[in-house]
Amino acid sequence: MTIDRRALGFGNSDSAIYAADPWTTRGRLYPENSSPTRSDFQRDRDRIVHTTAFRRLKHKTQVFIAQDGDHYRTRLTHTIEVAQIARALARALKLDEDLAEGVALVHDFGHTPFGHTGEDALHEVLLPYGGFDHNAQSLRIVTKLERRYADFDGINLTWESLEGLVKHNGPLLTKDGTGTRGPVPQPILDYCEIHDLQLDTFASLEAQVAAIADDIAYNTHDIDDGLRSGYLTFDMLEDIPFLAGLMAEVRERYPTLEPSRFTHEIMRRQITRMVEDVISVAQERLAEIRPQSADDVRHANRVIATFSEGMAETDRQIKAMLFKRIYRHPDIMRIRSGAAQIVTDLFSAYMANPKEMQSHYWVDHIAGLAEAPKARHVGDYLAGMTDTYAISAHRRLFDQTPDLR
Repeated sequence: MTIDRRALGFGNSDSAIYAADPWTTRGRLYPENSSPTRSDFQRDRDRIVHTTAFRRLKHKTQVFIAQDGDHYRTRLTHTIEVAQIARALARALKLDEDLAEGVALVHDFGHTPFGHTGEDALHEVLLPYGGFDHNAQSLRIVTKLERRYADFDGINLTWESLEGLVKHNGPLLTKDGTGTRGPVPQPILDYCEIHDLQLDTFASLEAQVAAIADDIAYNTHDIDDGLRSGYLTFDMLEDIPFLAGLMAEVRERYPTLEPSRFTHEIMRRQITRMVEDVISVAQERLAEIRPQSADDVRHANRVIATFSEGMAETDRQIKAMLFKRIYRHPDIMRIRSGAAQIVTDLFSAYMANPKEMQSHYWVDHIAGLAEAPKARHVGDYLAGMTDTYAISAHRRLFDQTPDLR
């Protein structure tokens, strides 16, 4: 069988000169032969989708836990929405869509059960051993913890996908080696010793659109879920001029629209305006910088795919409202307290008796490890849990489990 690669629909020759080029990737830590039918960035995206970590996202909290209802976002549905927006931005800017989508799909792999509550609790118990960072955990998953291939641990992603995973929110180090947002998590530093991800530069534009797509997605769907839950009302949205303008626009066109459709009409306009804002800013900055390669983007010393000043202010206002009205609502705080207790209790139980980690592939070896590496294994196990698994594990080990309703 013969395949004409020139006739295939990938490796688009219409991509911009500053886009990441799948034909000139910096490669993988473990060299592999290229595929005759898929670019390396396509293969990365496909490997990400087929991981256990990706499947587990369906039972991990975004904001509202599973018991609250079937229609709220989970980490998986959030991730899919981010990927859709990232791909739209990539297409508009003539980037490699597969790389942008892959970074979007992998960006939340390291999140714990129970959302940021679980992350905070796990970081607290792991502080004596280096703490916990979900971005660093995502890197550990794709380079070490996924056990699928005969030739290597992890899924052996390309340098560009790993760079996007680690640096999609910007450089982690300044040129003099200082952490841009505090100390760089040790797992990232350890990996860069063997596969340098250039932590002092920006990531590709594909990774940048994945990062801003994350903001657009959760700003929108947390409002949607907040309205569905009753923690938000349309009157509360009126306090934000941008949202008030969208609601006025919808009311003028559809004066008798039912609430569920009214909500959707607001949300679709919000996504559209934010996406258009990012495209406009990115085009303006690209015209100023005039990058001639993906590396020029990395060394531009400024983010290219971002909000305008006005939309950035709207972004801050929306986040402040969500924090006040939802994330710090007394009901959510009560649930957060119970979820944190579950994570803390399980950590203590597994540290005392690692054999209770029944499905951990290293369970027979952990008991003999020193305290720090044992704690990291326990952290890996806990971070990989879904909400439902963590609750059932707690019920098996403890007489009383917090009610998360």
